[in-house]
Order: sequence, then structure tokens, then C-alpha cells
Amino acid sequence: MKIEIWSDVICPFCYIGKANLEQALEQFGGEADITHRAFRLSPGEPVIPTDQMLSRKYGLNPQQVTANLASLEARAAEAGLEFHLSGTLAGDTTDAHRLIALAAGKGKQAEAVEHLYRAYFTDGRNIFDRAVLHEIGAEIGLNTADIDAAFTSSDIDMQIALDQRQAQAIGVRGVPFVVVDGKYAVSGAQPVAAFVQTFQAAVAA
Repeated sequence: MKIEIWSDVICPFCYIGKANLEQALEQFGGEADITHRAFRLSPGEPVIPTDQMLSRKYGLNPQQVTANLASLEARAAEAGLEFHLSGTLAGDTTDAHRLIALAAGKGKQAEAVEHLYRAYFTDGRNIFDRAVLHEIGAEIGLNTADIDAAFTSSDIDMQIALDQRQAQAIGVRGVPFVVVDGKYAVSGAQPVAAFVQTFQAAVAA
């Protein structure tokens, strides 16, 4: 199976969906070629605290923001993940996607995606800081010069833009968005069973 996943590394549902998809693959027992595609939720937006973003975007008061974050942490725990959302930041994740694109060229895309998710959601690291991205890149075996070059690479920026345009072309309005074998789509952080059913349909086709 070929699996494409459009996601953003600060999207809590994307990390939860990724965990559910991986559990589904374990249950299904099939081989899968997984490609992560860039989808920036806030292109061009400045980096601000997540609670401010939620307040501005959804009109939530402080109590509602706190309840929202607690609900997300509980849902993550159900998927076997540990979230610590207080104090996190939101904004344009282009640099993080640049690091993922670099890693993909080195055969380390999956490692980069997982490390970025864990850094942001579990460890509370600032993945908008290029110094932190350098640290994460080094953790998966990328070198400093390549990371610096990725931050200013027109080829990488073109690939990120292409991923986003492709998502728009197939009607993606939110992430995560998973496409199996180019024709079976799963939108949102669906439960494990939903992914298993999609895999079964793809294999039976």
C-alpha cells in the first residue's frame, strides 16, 4: 500500500491520527510505503502562544481554552500519547516542514516527523526556533550545513508549496488527511478501526 498523509506538526489531531494509523497498520499486518506531505495550518502567521491563537480563532475565553487543551490531552492519552499543551506556541511551521523535506531526501522523513511531534507535544520544545530545529535534525543524523541550506532552499520551498496545492486540488479542508493507494481517503483523526477498514478496501480493490 502507498499511504500519503497531509499534516502539520503542531496539529494535535495529526499526531493522534498518526498514532491511530500506526496501530491500524500493526493490526492489519500489511506493508506500507508512507509519505508525509506538508500542510501548513497558518502560513504567514506570526508565532504566538497557543492559548491566544485559540482565543482569537474560535472566540474562546480563558476557561474554555483550558478545557479545550485538557480535552485534547485526554484524547491523546487514549491514543497512547503524552501531550503537554500549556505554554505551546502556534504559527507558521514552514521551517519545520523544511526540516522534514531535508530528512526525506536522506531517507529519514518518518524519524523527523516523529521527533518534531514529540518535541512539540510531549517535551514542550519551541520548534519555531531554528536552533531547536538544528538540535532535532542532529538527533536524527542530519548535519548542520544541510539544515542551514534547507532553510533557504527554493527547491524545498517549491515542494512544500506543491504539497499544499495538491491538497487543495483534491479538496483537503483540514488535516490530518490520509490517502491510500491514491483513491481511498480518511479525513481527520479517525479511530483505528476506520483505518483498518480503509486498508482492507484498498487491498481488496
